[in-house]
Amino acid sequence: MSKKYIDIMDTTFRDGFQSVFGGRVLMNDFFPAVEAAKEAGITHFEFGGGARFQSLFFYLQENAFEMMDKFREIVGPDANLQTLARGINTVMLDTGSRELIDLHAKMFAKHGTTTIRNFDALNDVQNLEYSAECIKKYGLNHEVVITLMDLPPGCFGAHDVPFYEKTLRQILDSGLPFDSICFKDASGTSSPQKIYETIAMARNLVGYDTHIRLHTHETAGVSVACYLAALDAGANGIDLAASPVSGGTSQPDILTMLHAVKGKNYDLGGLEIDKILKYQDTLGKCLKDYFIPPEATQVSPLIPFSPMPGGALTANTQMMRDNGTLDKFPEVIKAMREVVERGGYGTSVTPVSQFYWQQAYANVMFGPWKQIAPGYGKMVLGYFGRTPVAPDPEIVALAAEKLKLDPTSENPLDIADRDEKKKISVWKQRLEIEGIEASDENIFIAAACDEKGIAFLKGESPLNVRKNDNVCDNDKDCKLGEKDMANASGNYTVIVDGQKFNVTIAEGSDANIQVTPVSNITAPVSAAPVAAPVASTPASSAGGTEVPAAVNGAVWKILVKEGDYVEADQQIMILEAMKMEIDINAPVAGKITKILVNNTQTVEEGQTLAIIG
Repeated sequence: MSKKYIDIMDTTFRDGFQSVFGGRVLMNDFFPAVEAAKEAGITHFEFGGGARFQSLFFYLQENAFEMMDKFREIVGPDANLQTLARGINTVMLDTGSRELIDLHAKMFAKHGTTTIRNFDALNDVQNLEYSAECIKKYGLNHEVVITLMDLPPGCFGAHDVPFYEKTLRQILDSGLPFDSICFKDASGTSSPQKIYETIAMARNLVGYDTHIRLHTHETAGVSVACYLAALDAGANGIDLAASPVSGGTSQPDILTMLHAVKGKNYDLGGLEIDKILKYQDTLGKCLKDYFIPPEATQVSPLIPFSPMPGGALTANTQMMRDNGTLDKFPEVIKAMREVVERGGYGTSVTPVSQFYWQQAYANVMFGPWKQIAPGYGKMVLGYFGRTPVAPDPEIVALAAEKLKLDPTSENPLDIADRDEKKKISVWKQRLEIEGIEASDENIFIAAACDEKGIAFLKGESPLNVRKNDNVCDNDKDCKLGEKDMANASGNYTVIVDGQKFNVTIAEGSDANIQVTPVSNITAPVSAAPVAAPVASTPASSAGGTEVPAAVNGAVWKILVKEGDYVEADQQIMILEAMKMEIDINAPVAGKITKILVNNTQTVEEGQTLAIIG
């Protein structure tokens, strides 16, 4: 009797990179491993979409569409190349308009995609219908998704087998077109028994002709058991990754799973151990210079209590490293439980996982519910669709007050269609003003990445790849490195002879360097750069009351100018930190006598932003 063939999708080059490196791996560094994977007999790859779309423009100075084209050239015309899309968000963090959702499918079909895996973090089937139509319109396979996780202990009302059955029945009743079904657990928190019962339920509903697969992460330590349970319940496919981007926050390793099915009646993609060993050896050499965060290789027994997806965990911890707040990570994870419970049980997967993280981060940094992260607030107010259960009314009221928005039950697509910044014509006009070709690709890049997309298209985006320090030791032109600041540009606070200065650093001998005195303090020269402590009451000086930065971040908007009179608690600036906006309010009433920062300037916690006289 022949073994049951199980389709294996190799997630190394999309979810693997995202889960370990925050998506920041240069294409020419990993393409030799793609060739090795092809030689090993792998024919199904996850190669783009999700966070690996924006990360290329934000951090790598690379065009995601060009990467996808080159990937297709390497693997040939017959490989199944799959991308990840977030329903009405596609590869954006916000809801797209109908015309942008259509353009997403058109561009991904043009640039080598075979299949789009399409999910909604709220499991709101309405959010999948239009994107499904667009995916099929351009001749792509549509893999519809039900998103999974386990709720924290003591929480009930969603994310059990009846909830998933209700969602699947809604998909079937809606008539939206699909070619396969995926159950996606981005946090890896579902128990093996729940997985078995869920896949068995789905197989009973759709029969044996429909392809069903499971996607999970090793983060909570039960992924291999979940895959075995899924296979025993009738799944046709599972997702695996190759070392060194397997296990930990990523998918289980291909070799580990080949070992796990020994003696069972499953053929994992016809893969052979010796060939996979050669592929993994090549991949290891390709990535040997990249900094692997230690948390990316670990299994955390705490994740089921606060479900943080593997693909988001390392991206967030890396941002915390950049912001100097990594010591707060355990507190933020602990704070997530309440945020998930009171937010309506949306699945912890992008973008909802980022909303949860941002709100938990805000609760830790500023005090519980003192601020509402914009994405989290809009979610509980209904602007992204229906949450699985109703959010806590107290949090809904607080979000409405803080964001100055009313709750809504309107279709998010209708809201997005009215937004000028989500119209193709507006972005086409913007590209023409900037002197950039208004191709379909460039329009989508600008719309999906906003100002960072424009910066990329103008050749002004930063290169931010974390490689081990010794990579740059003998390379005077190297701009990479976890700690190398030799070629850093931006704004910094330094102390010289006890005097604190804001310094703008730019590349080139002819750069315009700006140095601005901040305030007189006593500190040793060796302390630079340094952040001033946050005072429990507004700090006063001879020149007035100082307005400090609440966290490390960058100045996003300055809402006042020198000479303006402000009321106590009036919003005067917005910082950007951890992908969220942080309000800076006036601690006292008075006149703005000095503004000490500029837009886009990097600031440190406690740094004086302005003075009120």
